[in-house]
Amino acid sequence: MNKHLKQLIDLSIVDKEIDAFEPQIEEANYSYEAALAKTQSIHSDIENLTHEIRTEEVKKAKNELHLKELSQKLEDNAKKSSEIKTEREMKSLQLEEEIAKEQVTFANEEIERLERIIDSKKSQVEAAKVTLDELNTKLESVKADVDAKLDLINVERQKVFVEKEKLLGEINQKGLAFYQKVRRWAKNSTVVQVEDQACMGCHMLISDKVYADVIKGDEINTCPHCGRILYIKVSEE
Repeated sequence: MNKHLKQLIDLSIVDKEIDAFEPQIEEANYSYEAALAKTQSIHSDIENLTHEIRTEEVKKAKNELHLKELSQKLEDNAKKSSEIKTEREMKSLQLEEEIAKEQVTFANEEIERLERIIDSKKSQVEAAKVTLDELNTKLESVKADVDAKLDLINVERQKVFVEKEKLLGEINQKGLAFYQKVRRWAKNSTVVQVEDQACMGCHMLISDKVYADVIKGDEINTCPHCGRILYIKVSEE
């Protein structure tokens, strides 16, 4: 097999190994990112609940103020009753009292309803805080595990980078430039095998002449259909 072709095959194998580290890194980070996203979601829930509690407390305060005003009004009306001189004034005062009492009842019921909502939301906040504390503790453990995995991956990746640097120092520069040009679009299928006289990159059949040239391996041959670099395993030659 042509020396330069062998170098390109070796380089393609190393590049595949390097690219294979990315999904490993993503997988290692996923568990931490998922746990982190959950803590952020709970933080957001707590903020939303706290905002809702403040809103309900403002409503409750308004009702309490209104209740105070109504109580004062009823008290004033009680004083006015001793000064009433006509039946018409009496009926008018009684109507005001009835309306005020209805509003008092409604205000008391609304305050009780708002208090139940506030208590419920405060309970939710406390429960969320407990969950958040548990997640934060777990997050530290997950982060430690992820860092340990990433350290191992980086050690292995560094070994492959060293191997690639060595290859790049030995490889024919013209062949390397051609390889890099094809790799821009072909990625990890830049150098592919020929099986059953077909390019394993595009799966198209190649001509007898191209196939014979690939078998010889004296030169760097490319697929006439897709442009990928072709080779045949030594055991199949």
